[in-house]
Amino acid sequence: MNSKKINFLMNKIKKIGILTSGGDCGGLNAAIRSIFFRAKRKYGMEVFGIRDGTIGLVKRPVDVEKLTHETFKGYLLRQGGTFLGSNNKGNSFKFPKNGKVIDTSELIIQGYKSLKLDGLIIIGGDGSMQILKRLADKGKMNIVAIPKTIDNDVGATENSIGFHTAVDVATQALDNLQSTAASHRRSMILEVMGRDAGHIALNAGIAGGADVILIPEIKYSINGVIKKLNEMKKNKIQHSLIIVAEAVKKEDGSKVMHKYMDGEKRLGGIGDYIASEIMKKTDIECRVTTLGHVQRGAPPTANDRILASAFGVYAVDLLANKKFNRMVAWNNRRVVDVAIDEGIKTYRNVKRDDPLVETALSLGTYLGEIR
Repeated sequence: MNSKKINFLMNKIKKIGILTSGGDCGGLNAAIRSIFFRAKRKYGMEVFGIRDGTIGLVKRPVDVEKLTHETFKGYLLRQGGTFLGSNNKGNSFKFPKNGKVIDTSELIIQGYKSLKLDGLIIIGGDGSMQILKRLADKGKMNIVAIPKTIDNDVGATENSIGFHTAVDVATQALDNLQSTAASHRRSMILEVMGRDAGHIALNAGIAGGADVILIPEIKYSINGVIKKLNEMKKNKIQHSLIIVAEAVKKEDGSKVMHKYMDGEKRLGGIGDYIASEIMKKTDIECRVTTLGHVQRGAPPTANDRILASAFGVYAVDLLANKKFNRMVAWNNRRVVDVAIDEGIKTYRNVKRDDPLVETALSLGTYLGEIR
C-alpha cells in the first residue's frame, strides 16, 4: 500500500455536519435524512445537525444535535420546512443585531472548529452558498453544497430542492380558483413567489390552465391582458385565470413592494395592481389571491423528495472522497457536481427560447408582448 493511500485512510472523513440556510422549502428534511443514512450506512460517519443555519455556530455552546436513526422515525420525510431550523436574516459578515451590523464570521469558524468536524454539507440557495463559500475560504472549512430554492434560479442546476413543491401548490391554487371564477364570472388573479425568476408562474400557469401568465422576464401591457380577456368573452367564456410572479413590475417599470411591521420592504402587491388596472378600464370583476409562504411550507412532492434524496447521497460521497467546495446539481437526468463558484456564477431565469414559453404561447396563453 503506497503512502498516499495510507494517508488518505488515516485521515478519512469521520464526522460531518449539516445545516440549512436561507428560506425554507419542501424537501429539506428528505435531504437531511438522505445525508444521514448514506453517511452512516456506507461510511460509518457521525452526523451532526446544526440548528438555525449559521446562527447555531455563533451560539455558545454551539447549538447542535447528534443525528441518530431515532431522529428519522415518523413523518420527517413527509414534512415541509426543516426540522433543524434555518435563517435568512442577513449576511454573516454583516449580521443585524440589536440595531447594529456585526461581523459574525470568526464566531462561525470557531464554532465549526470546536465541533472538530471533518466536513460540512450546506443546503441553501445562491445567496447562502456565496456567503458560506466565503466563510469556508476564510476558515479553511471543508464544505459541499446542495442547492435548494423554490425560485429554481441557481444557474448550474436544472432543478433545485423545493421548486416542484412550490409549483404544485400554485397549480392546486389555480385548480381551486377555477370553480369560483366560473361561479361568479370573474377574473381570478393569483400572485406567486419566485423573486426575479418566473419559473413558478410559468410552470404552474401551464399546469393550471391559466389564461394569462405574467413573469418578470417578459414585458406585458394591461391592454394586452384586457385584449386576451375580451377575446375569451367573444368565445362565451366569462371567467379567467391570471397568474403573476411577484417581481413583475408596473407598466411604468416600477417595482411593487410591501412594507412590513419590521420595517423591511419585500416584493408583493403586483396582483392588486393588475386587478385595479383591469377594473379601471373594463367591467371585468377581479379578485386577487396571494399565496405567500404556503408555497414554502407544504409537504414536499414526490419529485422533491427524490431529488433531495439523490442530492444527499451524492453530497456525502463528495465529502468522503475529499472533493470539497463542490455543489451538487441535476443535469440531463443525473446528479453531477460543479465548483460552488461556478454553480452560482449565473442566474437562471426564464429565457425567451425556453420550450415552456413556446408551450404557453401555443396554448393561446397571453404571456406578454412577444413578437
